[in-house]
Amino acid sequence: MIRSMTGYGRSESVFAGKKLAVEIKSLNHKNLESSVRLPAFLSALEIHIKKRVMERISRGRVEVNVRIDSDPGANGGDKLEANIPLISSYYALLRGLKESFNLTDEITLSTLVGLKGGICTSETEIDPEQIWSTLEGALDASIDSLVQMKEAEGRLLYEDFTARLGTVTSCVETLKARIPEVTNNYQDRLSARIRELLDGMACDESRLIQEVAIMAEKSDITEEIVRLASHIKQFGEMLLSSDDTIGRKMDFLLQEMHREINTIGSKSNDLSISGTVIEIKTELAKLREQVQNIE
Repeated sequence: MIRSMTGYGRSESVFAGKKLAVEIKSLNHKNLESSVRLPAFLSALEIHIKKRVMERISRGRVEVNVRIDSDPGANGGDKLEANIPLISSYYALLRGLKESFNLTDEITLSTLVGLKGGICTSETEIDPEQIWSTLEGALDASIDSLVQMKEAEGRLLYEDFTARLGTVTSCVETLKARIPEVTNNYQDRLSARIRELLDGMACDESRLIQEVAIMAEKSDITEEIVRLASHIKQFGEMLLSSDDTIGRKMDFLLQEMHREINTIGSKSNDLSISGTVIEIKTELAKLREQVQNIE
C-alpha cells in the first residue's frame, strides 16, 4: 500500500535519570535527505541515526530531533557546573577590551554567567555508546509512529487516486467508442474536400479512396488509446505495490500518460474528443500533484 511522504512521530525513554525524547518528521522531497539535531556530546551517534532512518524510509526530507532533559522524578538528574577555565578566559578578554577602549563598565557576575558555555551541565559525562541502545529503541518507536501516520495518509491518497483513475478510465472508454464515428466523419469530409478541389475533373476513384484511407490512418488515435489504457492499468497495480520507490515510478508513468493524451489531442480535430482530452488532462494534473506526496 502506498505511503505519504509527510508524517510525524515521537517517543520518550529514560536513561540514567534523564528523560530522552526523540521527535521525527518527514516532509516532501524528491530524494531521501535526513538531518539530525542532538546534544553535542552525542554527535558521534549522528551517523547511526541516519543509517537507521535510511533503513526504514526511502524518500522525503526527514528531520530528527533528540533531546535529553533531567527527569524531575529521578535522583540522578543533571547538575549545573561552572566552566571555570572558560569563564577565566572570558574575564581576561573582557578586561583587555576595557583597557584597550578605556571603558568604565563593570564586569559583573551576571555578565559572566550569561556568556555561552559558562554554565553547563554534567551531561557530558554520559558515554554515547552506552546511551545508544536506549536511544535506538526510542528512535525505532518514533519511526514506527511516523510510519503509521504516513500509512494513514497513504490510505486517504489511495482513495483519491482510485476515484480519479476511475474518471480517467471512463473518459478513455468514451474516446474508444468515439473512434469509428470520428474516422468515418473524417474520411467523408476529406473525400468531399478533395472532390471540391477537383471541381468535376476525372480521377481514379479507387486511388482516391486509398489516399483518403491513408490520411485518415495518420489521424487515428487507436494506438495512443491502447497505450494509455495500459499505463492506467499499471498505475492501478502500483497503488497496491509494496515497492519502496513507487512514488518515482508513478510520476514517470503519469508523464507517459500526459504524452499519449497530448498526442491524441493533436491528432484529432473532433470537438467531442477535444473536450474529453481536456477532462483527462485535468485529472492527470491532479494525480501528478498528489504523486509528489508519495514516498
